[in-house]
Amino acid sequence: MSIQKKQVVDLLKAIETAAAEPVGVINPDKYIQHNLGAADGLVGFGALLAALPPGSAKVNTVRVFQDGDLVFAHTAYDFFGPKIGFDIFRFENGRIVEHWDNLQETAGPNPSGRTMIDGPTELKDLDKTEANKALVSAFAYDILVNGRMDRLAGYFDGNGESYRQHNPQIADGLSGLAAGFAALAKAGIAIKYDRIHKVLGEGNFVLVVSEGSLGGKPTSYYDLFRVENGKIAEHWDTIEAIPPNAEWKNGNGKF
Repeated sequence: MSIQKKQVVDLLKAIETAAAEPVGVINPDKYIQHNLGAADGLVGFGALLAALPPGSAKVNTVRVFQDGDLVFAHTAYDFFGPKIGFDIFRFENGRIVEHWDNLQETAGPNPSGRTMIDGPTELKDLDKTEANKALVSAFAYDILVNGRMDRLAGYFDGNGESYRQHNPQIADGLSGLAAGFAALAKAGIAIKYDRIHKVLGEGNFVLVVSEGSLGGKPTSYYDLFRVENGKIAEHWDTIEAIPPNAEWKNGNGKF
């Protein structure tokens, strides 16, 4: 694990332990916050911690990856209820200067018995990072944004039934994905991806950060994919509603 990855894991764990030392990795003179429920800067981070009842928080970071100056983590939280989160931290001159995240209340297991956080964690294929990012980026634009469903099968191995799904509402395989979308359509809930903001990757894991809407409400999507032999093999996600501007505690925007 790189120094910066460890610093991120320790910083997130400090939410649980209230340890002061890990917070020192944050640059107090420049900390841009994109969690819209927190005020900007180190003061906003401190206020979030202060709002937690002592000893109430639990933090278990299951996956952590690095792409250049960005470290991204996949974490099971319990503060004001269980949540699954993705956090992205940007480093500059050895200090954290910017943070994005996406949180969803823990749900599931899904129809295939998978949770939002379980599954492989081992980092592989570091030499294929750029190829895997290109594959997942193409999938995101083709399928998620542009709805080119005629290209869907090409991104998966065989008939797509080996594809593992961790979305709490959807079963494994392309058949499970189709059934999930059909259920949303039947309920009159439209899911839209309008813009891809980031595609981050390390080895066989790639994270896509997107903006769109769910049921007509502005929504942030974080989708993590595991790639195997040049095909998409597994998927985790968090989906978070974007609050109205009047409710934002900072002016930096979600993305």
